[in-house]
Formats: sequence, structure tokens, C-alpha cells
Amino acid sequence: MSRTVSASAPGKVILFGEHAVVYGRPAIAVPVPARQATVTVRAGDDGLTIHATNLDCVLTVSPDNAEDPLAVAVINTLRHLDAGFEHDLSVQVKSTIPIGSGFGSSAAVSAALIQAIGRYFDAELTPADVSRLVYETEVLYHGTPSGIDNTVVAYAEPTYFVRQQIMDRFDVGRPMHLVIADTGRMTPTRETVGDVRAGWQRDPETYAVVFDAIGEIVDAARAAIAEGDLVEVGRLMDENHLCLRQLDVSSDELDYLVCAARAAGAMGAKMSGGGRGGNIVAIALPWAVKDVVEAVRAAGAVAVIETVV
Repeated sequence: MSRTVSASAPGKVILFGEHAVVYGRPAIAVPVPARQATVTVRAGDDGLTIHATNLDCVLTVSPDNAEDPLAVAVINTLRHLDAGFEHDLSVQVKSTIPIGSGFGSSAAVSAALIQAIGRYFDAELTPADVSRLVYETEVLYHGTPSGIDNTVVAYAEPTYFVRQQIMDRFDVGRPMHLVIADTGRMTPTRETVGDVRAGWQRDPETYAVVFDAIGEIVDAARAAIAEGDLVEVGRLMDENHLCLRQLDVSSDELDYLVCAARAAGAMGAKMSGGGRGGNIVAIALPWAVKDVVEAVRAAGAVAVIETVV
């Protein structure tokens, strides 16, 4: 084969339910098309090599280096396709998704990589296939992932998710204008997920109360989103943030950006993702978006994304 193929996958943001979703409670997440991972596959001349531009990394893939997540994504895809491993391919990986910021960077890169390999071998993988294969790499990145990142980036639709039970794409009753602001601090999701697990193991009853409260917020938020009640969505985001502070996964930087967004007219705001760094997400009416963007930038956000769901 001498042709070139490409595939892309979006970032994602969790609107409700992070951390509790690991323990069987629901979560809601949406894709962020403004941030994409793109993978290009073409014929090479010296084995199967991955060039990860953003990571300044060149990796030769073989079944012997099955501990590297990028290599695992390729190996598992080739096995799924029954395509063997003796190929001369050059795989270029580029991404505009910040790492360690709650955007699902690792899942998006894996999803784009898996889809591009599939297309090179004339196999259009289903979203369910992609999601399953991405999850296998997410375990290497995050230890005990919930499964929400691989689901959202594979299907690229707003998703209501319960681990190992429910994955529903759902309608949005009224466009939601979101402002996502990055603290500039990167904290691996594996770290915060591990700390929450350690706390839950020490005191499962207390943590269960918080997880249950988050689950109730998520279900109420799904109803509010479907009805287009953005005021209620904002109020529920505020409640969710308080619960995440109880789990000790927020930070001074995140709390400061949340307060700045609210003071500038956001209807609600919360941290998103693993926490202790990364992003906040705020919801605002269209005419307030500019004020919210300016406020979070003034409060120290290193990058701001506006998106509509």
C-alpha cells in the first residue's frame, strides 16, 4: 500500500459526575471539537514507527514493547483486524489537546490512532470497536479509568454514562454556551483517581454519601439539559463543584477561576476532569460569554476555549 490516510478525534469535557463515575454513579460529558488529535498513516521503509510530534517522541512498534500506550493501541488494533505485525508504516501523531488538563487527551490520541490504522487496512471500525480498544490503552494511562473518556471521544456525541451499564447519547434542549478555562497546571488523572480511591478505602461510608450526591446531581442535570433549563444546569454545576471539593480534588487555582467565572455572569461553573489542575467549565448565556472569557483570563487562565453544545 502506498496511500495516506488520516483520522481525528475530539477532546472532551466532563460536565457532571467525574470521580463518582468510577464508583458506578452516572456522569455527563460532551465532545470539544475545537481541540483535536489527528493521526496520519502512510507507507514507511523501516518497520512500524510512530512519530508523536507533541511529545517529541519516536517509537518503533512491535509486540515486545507492549507496555507503551501508543504501541498498545496499534498492536491491539492490528490484532483486532487480524492484520499481523510485519508492516512498514509511518504513523504521525499531532494533537491540539492539552495533556493532563481533563480534555481526554490520551483517549483522543488513541481513538484517532486506532481509526487511522483501521482505515489504512480498509476497515471502518465502529464507535463501539474504537471505544473498547481505546479503553485498553486508558488502563495503562490511568489505572482504573471509568470508561467515559473513551466513550465520548469514540462516539463524539453528548453522553450520559454509567460504568459497565449505560451509555446513552442524548438531546440538548437548548444550546449550551460553555467557557473552558485552563489553569495551566497539569496533574495526571491517575494521581487524583488513586487518591480518591485511597480515601474511599479508608472511609467508604463518607465517600459513598458524596458519590450518591453527585449521582443525584447528574440525573437532575440530564433532565435540565433536555428541558433547556440552563439556569438549573448552572446551579447544579455549582453543587457538583462543592462535592468535588469534598473529595479534595479541587485546588486554589480551580476555585479561583470558578469564582471569577461566576462573578462575571456565568450561571454556574465547576472544575472538570481529574482535578488539582486542568480546567474549569462554566455555562453562560450568549451575551455573557465575552465577559466570562475576559474574567477567567484576568484571573490567570492560560488558555480559554469557547464551545457550544
